[in-house]
Amino acid sequence: MKKRLYLELENCIGCRSCLAACTQCGGHEERNRNYVYDVNPLVNRQTMPLMCLHCENPACARSCPAQAIQIHETGAVLSALVEKCIGCQNCTIACPYGIPKFDQEQNIMYKCDLCIDRTKDGIPPMCASVCPSNTLQWLTDEEIDNKKKQFNLDNGKWVTSMPYLEGETNVKVNLPGILQGITKLF
Repeated sequence: MKKRLYLELENCIGCRSCLAACTQCGGHEERNRNYVYDVNPLVNRQTMPLMCLHCENPACARSCPAQAIQIHETGAVLSALVEKCIGCQNCTIACPYGIPKFDQEQNIMYKCDLCIDRTKDGIPPMCASVCPSNTLQWLTDEEIDNKKKQFNLDNGKWVTSMPYLEGETNVKVNLPGILQGITKLF
């Protein structure tokens, strides 16, 4: 059964455990591939993890002249292949979310690959495995639909992956009430 990364951003406490786990994950060469964003640091302490949304038609892959960015059969958009990446950085410019990072020393792009070595076998990605506040969850589509009903946000303000920017993605996002302009319902 296919699972997706689900971000319930209102739960984020800014602990940055997801970044630490990503950095220490095998195969990441001590480089984290995600961000934790301070929403409005002068007003409140709301933070949110910012990670690749694994778009179904990713701008990073479309803009790559060397076809170095592959899309796994599970929907995960992988980092650039070392043997193909020419270091042009088109992908970092094309991504509307600013996710791909560029390693100057190795002349290669890298980004979240949804821990494909784990998720292809149904194991949650490292970031979701360590998240103490349940901000990052590894759920089936049915479980995501149940959450949508539970929060009673089927009111046109439910936001999944900013469809107006990039279309359908393999990561689902529930934005905090402060970003939706509504009061928390639970």
